[in-house]
This record gives sequence, structure tokens and C-alpha cells, in this order.
Amino acid sequence: MYNHAPKNYVCPMCLIAKGVENELTYTKQQDVFYRDKDVTAFIASHWWPSNNAHVLIIPNQHIENIYDLSDELSGKIHSFERKVAIAIKEIYHCDGVSSRQHNEPAGNQDVWHYHLHVFPRYNDDNLYLVHNKKKLSNPTDRMAFADKLKDYFSK
Repeated sequence: MYNHAPKNYVCPMCLIAKGVENELTYTKQQDVFYRDKDVTAFIASHWWPSNNAHVLIIPNQHIENIYDLSDELSGKIHSFERKVAIAIKEIYHCDGVSSRQHNEPAGNQDVWHYHLHVFPRYNDDNLYLVHNKKKLSNPTDRMAFADKLKDYFSK
């Protein structure tokens, strides 16, 4: 009822969770810094001008949006969100952290798999004023951030 994925949709987030890299995934497996049986977390492939290297957290199973997300899995995702926020504060030395998640076309969802953004925030970064200025980042640049987060979460 609240699902909008087109028929025969090939989900890039499912591919990421399964460890697949191909022409449908901008994300590289080197961007992934955390994976367990339920969730995968990685450096987002698209960056905003003043908020480089934000994180996406996804369920490993295909769930299109928040309406289909179980309370149990939501709890796991949001518990890990808190850990990511603390890691970002420590590693990025940012002034704050914002999280956001989109559902359905009117809610600006553009990938039909639940995903939660965790952004490093800086004073006067204008994140919400430049939302249409995101750009594909360089995989080498992402790797530096992913490596720091891998190290943080391996301890």
C-alpha cells in the first residue's frame, strides 16, 4: 500500500548488503565499515558541500520504508545510529550530528530500500539549504573515512 518500487526493481542497497559491486551500486565494498546479520553501515557515495562522508545505515533484508520496518529491527538500526553519531563526533570533530530518513516520493525517498542518513554537522553548514547540491564523491576519499570508522568499531 505504501510501496513505490517499480516492478522488477533491482535494489542497490540489497546489493551493497550482499557485498555486490556492479554498475547499479555507486557504493564500493571498501565504503562499508560495519556489517552484522541485521544491518550494514557505510560511507554514502554522494556528499553535500559542507557535510562530507555522512553514513548510511540499512537493514540487510529488503524493506522499502519505515512502514514495513519491524519494531525490533528499528530498535537495532537506531541503537547503532547512536553509536555512529558518537563515532562521527569523535572522528570527524564536527559540531553536531543530524539524522534523517525519507519515505515515499513526497517524502523525498529516491532509493526503494529503508536507509537512515547520519550527517556530521558544522556550524553554519547550511545542510538543509543545499540539499539539491549533492555530488558523487571519489571512492578514494570515502575510503579514508571508512577506514577510520572500521578502526573505531573494531575496538
